[in-house]
Amino acid sequence: MSFIIFDLEFNQDVSSLENFDRKRSPYPFEIIQIGAIKLDSEFNTIGTFNRYVKPTYYTRINPFVTELTGITIEHLLTEEPFPEIYKAYLTFINENNSIFCTWGMSDITELFRNVEGHQLSHSFLPKRVVNLQPYVSMHFNLSQKNLLRLQHAVELLHIPIAHAFHNALHDAFYTAEIFKKVYNSSIQPKPYDPSHKTIRPKRRIRVIDTDKLLQQFEKMYARKITEDEQEMIKLAYKMGRTKSIFKRRIKWSFREGTGTCYFNRNKR
Repeated sequence: MSFIIFDLEFNQDVSSLENFDRKRSPYPFEIIQIGAIKLDSEFNTIGTFNRYVKPTYYTRINPFVTELTGITIEHLLTEEPFPEIYKAYLTFINENNSIFCTWGMSDITELFRNVEGHQLSHSFLPKRVVNLQPYVSMHFNLSQKNLLRLQHAVELLHIPIAHAFHNALHDAFYTAEIFKKVYNSSIQPKPYDPSHKTIRPKRRIRVIDTDKLLQQFEKMYARKITEDEQEMIKLAYKMGRTKSIFKRRIKWSFREGTGTCYFNRNKR
């Protein structure tokens, strides 16, 4: 048995999207680097993997990604495309009972999505995963919802910073060092099913009691509300319910360790 501690770098440049079936997913996160450390059962390093990937979907690298990772399109055009890199990655893993170890679940999710996007088989990928991030929070007696950034965890554990972050191999190395520091018997791999989809409970529909609403306004103003005022109050409430009167805020965030920009998603 071995542990495959891996990290990915992604790119997403929507305006340059090509060669992708938009019906399935309009904006894929394309892997542009895979970095991994292989540990044996005694946590000895027995192999490393570091490959850049020639883009298939995007003809440009998002400037934000380049600024964060230093990766440029010129750098990637001389590399092999994802199917070839994926074959090499499977050869590196080379064990059916290997366990993936990641910093957060986004990397493994996007790995399987890229495999499926290229119509490749993921049957030889490990299906057991250790998401190290919440265990590190527990190590410092923090809530599992209080997830630390990779660099912050490295600093708290006094791991020497010898390489820049936001490089897949470097971040895999730091994740491996963290794994060695915090490992205990409570850290157990969990099965990962790429086809599983979380079913969210349906929202309960609330019906407003307009009579009570209008009575509240009459109480506030100590007078009878006119019919015109009643219609205005009802309309304002409906607009508020549909969020049509709120200012639109665009929230951009990034996955630390991958340099991925994305819209209205938040990981850490």
